[in-house]
Amino acid sequence: MDFPKKTVSRENDENLGGSELSDDNKNEEMGQRRPGTLNLNLNNPPDERHSKLGFQSGANFPEEQTENEEKDYAVHCVEAYFKGMETLSDEESEEGSGSSSKRKRYSTEEKGEAKIENESSPTEIIFDIEDDLALLNLTTLSLVATNEESDSNLQKEGTQMNEFQRAREWRERRLREAKRRHYEVARYCARRLAHPQEDDSFNKGNKKGVLKEAEDESQDFGGGPFYEAMVMIKKRNLVQELKWMPAKNKVEVRQCGVPSLMDLSLKILARNAEAIVSLELVPDFLRHKLSQIVRKKGKMNAHFLELLASGSPTEIRLNDCSEINTDDFTRIFGACDKKNLIVLQLDLCGRILTENVIINTIVTQNFSLPALTTISLTGAYQLTDFGLSKLARSASALQSVNLSQCSLLTNEGINLLVKHLKSTLRVLYIDHCQNIYAVSMLPALRKLNCLEVLSVAGIETVDDYFVTEIVRAHCLNMRQLVLANCGQLTDRALKFVGKKCSRLCALDLSHLDNLTDATVQYLADGCRSICSLKLCRNNFSDEALAAFLEVSGDSLTELSLNHVRGVGLNTALSLAKCSRNLLSLDLSWCRFIKDEALGFIVDNCSLLRLLKLFGCSQITNVFLNGHSNSMVQIIGLPLTPALKHLQLLEPQHTP
Repeated sequence: MDFPKKTVSRENDENLGGSELSDDNKNEEMGQRRPGTLNLNLNNPPDERHSKLGFQSGANFPEEQTENEEKDYAVHCVEAYFKGMETLSDEESEEGSGSSSKRKRYSTEEKGEAKIENESSPTEIIFDIEDDLALLNLTTLSLVATNEESDSNLQKEGTQMNEFQRAREWRERRLREAKRRHYEVARYCARRLAHPQEDDSFNKGNKKGVLKEAEDESQDFGGGPFYEAMVMIKKRNLVQELKWMPAKNKVEVRQCGVPSLMDLSLKILARNAEAIVSLELVPDFLRHKLSQIVRKKGKMNAHFLELLASGSPTEIRLNDCSEINTDDFTRIFGACDKKNLIVLQLDLCGRILTENVIINTIVTQNFSLPALTTISLTGAYQLTDFGLSKLARSASALQSVNLSQCSLLTNEGINLLVKHLKSTLRVLYIDHCQNIYAVSMLPALRKLNCLEVLSVAGIETVDDYFVTEIVRAHCLNMRQLVLANCGQLTDRALKFVGKKCSRLCALDLSHLDNLTDATVQYLADGCRSICSLKLCRNNFSDEALAAFLEVSGDSLTELSLNHVRGVGLNTALSLAKCSRNLLSLDLSWCRFIKDEALGFIVDNCSLLRLLKLFGCSQITNVFLNGHSNSMVQIIGLPLTPALKHLQLLEPQHTP
């Protein structure tokens, strides 16, 4: 049966488009069809495309074919079509590359829209109904031919599927069993390995909410005293205001003078410490001085410890216990009467202070240290959570605890400490305790009723959220914050500190690279009572520091600007005018400070007693011989011996 041939024009039909062509033009156009459009007319002999698929070009096909022959021929054509499609596409692509002007390759969108754009003129699309119906019939015949083969393989495939299904179920059972075992192991180890989070507020979303709330609660200081000071500083004429002339006559710096009889006696006693028999009637402050001198002489041994622990002492202060062994310590403290002991300082006691020593010597029974209020165990690297709990249980009146560099302590130890000292603990030092996770410690620290001093220097997990929550809970009582080397802190935390901690007296912000001048602004407008401020190794500008000193410099007695590169003439001028109560000043590695600026500071700050100038390479003899402050001791310059003035450095006070 011959099928009618029809052409459809896109111009006449909005879906297809095109124009009618003659049979000759149609046959010519059929040769330009793109790959995949195969002409399979059963009544016509195969053309050049059939020969490409494996047929002979001169084959004669009968006009009348039987049903079986027609079926075999159809199946053969379909198989040959799919086998030769890749070869046909490659050959036509090569031909198209040689004659790009005749045919153009089209994108997927153009094929879907059935639109062909030639470079010269639009090309008509020919839809051969005869070819399309023939291809449809051949596809149907091919599917019918494969049904019998599919039915024969169905049983085999079912058997294979059953075997595969059983193997998959067995594998799934093994995976479920392994998962159950892993879950049981995780539950068993969770209490020891996981960081405790007792409050749901520690999730990430709530943390962001708390920080956003803290930021909203803090006011904008754009029009405060700091802003007014900045405006005034920008209008300064430094050349006229900062004038210093060196003194014509060299001022002799006042030396320590003739030592007192008491100092001479203590030095002689320290030199002959092994000959001392008893210190029973010596007051505590003289014992402490003698202990410091003995340590400098290197004679802190078991004999001197026995002198301090004899009788019923109220204070035992040892700055260095590294020369005392465990047996001597156990023997001496086991025989000591500790009922009147108030202060116990055992720094650098890592060798001797083990869990067994604590239980057998210091804590012999519950409440065995009823009067103890201050304890310092710096460097006790063998102190565990259980040992700390025993100490806290036996000393219910403890107010100050120094646990710096106790590397075995964890959050569980802090929880136990707070459990026993909830109503009395005021001072807590946990510097460089790397096994303590800051956020997990928050619930315990919130329970303290009267926390005034907190030092978390060197704990890397301290962030803005931790500081914000601590300040929120203890802002009314907070007197001192040590946040040095907590690298995650930003201006947001200090903004909340400046807003809430109006009674803060001491603050250490050393080595916090993320802080900007905004932090200085918040502290200047909010914390007007700061006496001791350490800003070492920060990126504050000269103008911001000068504005802070203009606003809050009058209350400062100790200021450290070590390695703050922005320190310049504005800071020097504000120091000289507004910080007249300074006792100690550290300007080490501030390389922009020269003789004139430093002389202006020293001459105007008449109460200044200690000045550190390590690394200040522009300071010369003009300043050293020209300043008029005879009380100041300068250390750190090449011309001044540092070892001679070590006793002038700030002592490391215990809590």
